[in-house]
Amino acid sequence: MATTQVIIVGGGFSGTALAIHLARTSSSRLLITVVEPRASLGGGVAYSTQEPAHRINVPASRMQLSGEEQGAFDRWYRQQPECSLDSVAHCEDGAVYPQRSLFGRYLADQFAQAAQAYPHVTLRHVQASAIGWEGEQLLLSNGETLRGDVLALAISHPPPSLPRALQPFSAHPALIANPWQHGVLDAIDPQSSVAIIGTGLSMADVVASLGTRQHRGPLIAFSRRGQLSRDNLSGEWPEWTLAPEDASSARLWLRHIRAEVARAAEQDLPWQRVLDQVRVQGQDIWQSLPLREQQRFVRHLRSWWDVHRYRIAPQVSAVINARRQQGSLKVLAARLCEISDLGKQLQITLRTRVGASETHRLDHLIVTTGPGHEALTASQPLLQSLSQQGLIRADLLGFGIDVDSQSRTLNLTGQPNARLFVVGPAARARFGELMGLPQVADHAAAVARHILQELQIAHAERCPPSAL
Repeated sequence: MATTQVIIVGGGFSGTALAIHLARTSSSRLLITVVEPRASLGGGVAYSTQEPAHRINVPASRMQLSGEEQGAFDRWYRQQPECSLDSVAHCEDGAVYPQRSLFGRYLADQFAQAAQAYPHVTLRHVQASAIGWEGEQLLLSNGETLRGDVLALAISHPPPSLPRALQPFSAHPALIANPWQHGVLDAIDPQSSVAIIGTGLSMADVVASLGTRQHRGPLIAFSRRGQLSRDNLSGEWPEWTLAPEDASSARLWLRHIRAEVARAAEQDLPWQRVLDQVRVQGQDIWQSLPLREQQRFVRHLRSWWDVHRYRIAPQVSAVINARRQQGSLKVLAARLCEISDLGKQLQITLRTRVGASETHRLDHLIVTTGPGHEALTASQPLLQSLSQQGLIRADLLGFGIDVDSQSRTLNLTGQPNARLFVVGPAARARFGELMGLPQVADHAAAVARHILQELQIAHAERCPPSAL
């Protein structure tokens, strides 16, 4: 029997999880090639960071490749030397919040185990970048070409988009447009004045990273609403069951969820339990809303959802709270009105939500406004190549790539491509809740099933059964 070939572009969590799920569920000969420029699989943007302050933002017991493996990462981590060496990872309730790089290492280990466990499946990693698609072939940065029966895009988050007001200052020495570049925070003097644009998870990571560098200078974080990511739960709490609701608008769902939070509070249960259950049902809720309601959610409610949904580890929360109590961190609801060049420094003027103006002279201005998803299809050569050929298109919400219910890409005329799939957050305009790890893991398993089904159909069409 001929070997079917699947190519996965991107070896972060989404791509590595897809490869492992394909290996586990395929019953036929399969060659799975993961194209990833990093030396190890599993890390991606999120889990390749070597910053000691960057931790997973949920307990290790909730990190796994599938729901059937609950607690697998927690058990693996407790057997690693880092578990005893990293005392900060341990909470009083027994939960552990390891450094994020450890989860990347765990995924690489799971990939290696899968490569040995299934003799009919070959798993391999090609360390290169995908740069184009020509004549049914994937072109790689190392000069190789790959041909496969299916191509899956497990595309990484694009770098942050520079706000328009800052674009004239893109080369200024005080501006740090991408704080995730290796070593970019190392040159910040401990007493320097710093401002951060954005107050979400990325800002929290930057504040924690500055803490490991002993930064004690004045620090300002600002965004239009000044919303900080909320803390994660500590301790054991009962699960919450949402009351059924058949709402057709974002406003009605907001009203229902608020009522559920109030109902939970009457039973002394925290709002986090309600939001966790909303998250579990998030894809069904999202796909039940018409496009106009999804657009209303993005405009009016998304920032509120994000700070309650994407929470921070208690260790990071402790750093932020300590600096705010000391008075060295100020969080503002404000917008940038003016910016000027002062040689090695920048001067900014902020207008707060209450109408006051503040002017600050800065040694560094750090951008943490989040990935530029609206420009994803133009953010890297392969996506540009596929876009120019009309094989993919951006979704209408500006989240990533347009796909159908099976995560097959849609071309310019809206037709699905049975040989081209998207796995992970780039498909979230269709699926909604597709940023948190449990949902991405479930999505990777579902895409693996859809790919194998398409391969079976294609094989049957090539080799129809003999007439009786």
